[in-house]
Amino acid sequence: MAKLRIAGTWVGVIDLELENWTVAMLREEVAKRSNAQRPDSINLISAGKVLKDGDGSQNLTQLGIRNNAKILATRVSVDEGKSLEQELMAEEERSRRLARVKAAATALSKRHVDGSLPIEDFNIELENQGGQKVQLGTETDQRAVMMGLMLHENAKNLLTRQLYKDALEVLTMGEEAFSLCDPKVLEFIDNVPILQIDMVWCYFLLRDISWLSVAGIRLEKAREGLERCHGKDFSRVRLLQAGCQPELALHMRLELLEGVVAYHNGQLDKSKKALTSAQAKFSQLQVPDEALSHVMSMGFKERDARRALRLNNQDIGRAVDFLFEEKAKRKQKREDDIQHKIEIMELKQYGVTPLKKAVNVEKLKELVAIGFEKKLAAEALRRNENDFQKALDDLTNPETNSAIQLDIESRKRKREQRAVNARIEELVSMGFDRSRVVAVVQAGETMEQTMSRLLPEVDPLLAFDANSSGNPASEASNLNPDSVEGPLTADEERDVEMEDELARDIGKADALSDYDIEVTKEGEAIQEYLALLASTDSKEALSLC
Repeated sequence: MAKLRIAGTWVGVIDLELENWTVAMLREEVAKRSNAQRPDSINLISAGKVLKDGDGSQNLTQLGIRNNAKILATRVSVDEGKSLEQELMAEEERSRRLARVKAAATALSKRHVDGSLPIEDFNIELENQGGQKVQLGTETDQRAVMMGLMLHENAKNLLTRQLYKDALEVLTMGEEAFSLCDPKVLEFIDNVPILQIDMVWCYFLLRDISWLSVAGIRLEKAREGLERCHGKDFSRVRLLQAGCQPELALHMRLELLEGVVAYHNGQLDKSKKALTSAQAKFSQLQVPDEALSHVMSMGFKERDARRALRLNNQDIGRAVDFLFEEKAKRKQKREDDIQHKIEIMELKQYGVTPLKKAVNVEKLKELVAIGFEKKLAAEALRRNENDFQKALDDLTNPETNSAIQLDIESRKRKREQRAVNARIEELVSMGFDRSRVVAVVQAGETMEQTMSRLLPEVDPLLAFDANSSGNPASEASNLNPDSVEGPLTADEERDVEMEDELARDIGKADALSDYDIEVTKEGEAIQEYLALLASTDSKEALSLC
């Protein structure tokens, strides 16, 4: 007779014969002694391994259980096996999603920096806080910054949805992307120090003190970066933002986190100083109900009114001016977006250069301003890989100019023939006789007229409906009558869903998004740690007594 020492759900010793007992029998005995309703709610662990029932053919001796062995018994949910499996599946799905985010950001930044013809109806460009386009360093630097910004925006969206672990993963990817950029390029960009603060904020929200030492280093870098970008007295950022005070909430979060890190490192005086300063900034950010009501009475939504007052130090006049300026900027942005879409449609008509780049819009505008016909100028740039001087030489040379015009006309005729062939095939697929279709289509009539001639008795409106749901290839040819063939990345090779999500994230952002922080959680955290400091002070006072 052997003895097994049980700990956990039930504590005691069970006498048994190891050669005759199986795991299932032992589980049932432990369940009985611990008053568990079902044996399968008991987990048995020996030497760090979970004991499985198996097929019941092996006894405890065969499984390596010896006399006086210690067995840990734990009680679990009956459905824990299922929940563990679901948890594993969820983790796998989460890993896949994060990989998709990184891949989509990489693909978008590459396409929108290297001059490739946009696949989408939008173009992503880097802008400063004033809304002007900027060129940062080399193409590699541009791509790294763009990728870092996209990932940062996506992480902020995850933070808003309280997916803190995912947000931290994406922020880490963003940090890696920024690290690929020349450090000198990043010196006066505040996105990197803000990302550092957001990473430490994630540590705090996850309540993970294992990151304590790293958090302190990140916050030091963040403070240095912000002082370099904003100025020690915030003069630079306020000048850029026309006198408003957007940085207050960001610096409040920074000081809060500095206070938390100092507290856990035993630096209580430093912690109190940082937290007191954060509390003062938090008080400044509280919007009075009267001011909020006044601004809202002018027709503004509560969230917009609160944001405007917070960014303008509760000054009602400046807040209202700010809101009207923001409204004008949004209107201008919508108009610019429409213009960008028109330009992109034009670019798709012109095709791609030998190196698969889009025609450079700015250089095209220069050539048109000189007096050259737009399609002709676009083709000259396309042929010459956007080299302005070479394109100008071709346009001013009568022979090459004539050759370009002939080439444009030749390709146009080929495309028109393809459109005719597509229409013929479409009508033949409807059951019409090919010879009759060819004769009618080659008359050069519209689809509505063609259908009317093929089916005289059909209502013209019905014929028009048939045209509107016609062959996609034919419609594409009509939309791009002057396009130049060039291999574009197929939608099947893109993660369109994830790319669209990233594009929406950055589309919602503006120059003040990084500073527009809802400070409720910060306020609660400040009170929590000030209370902890007060408790520590009280204990010290009692010990002195």
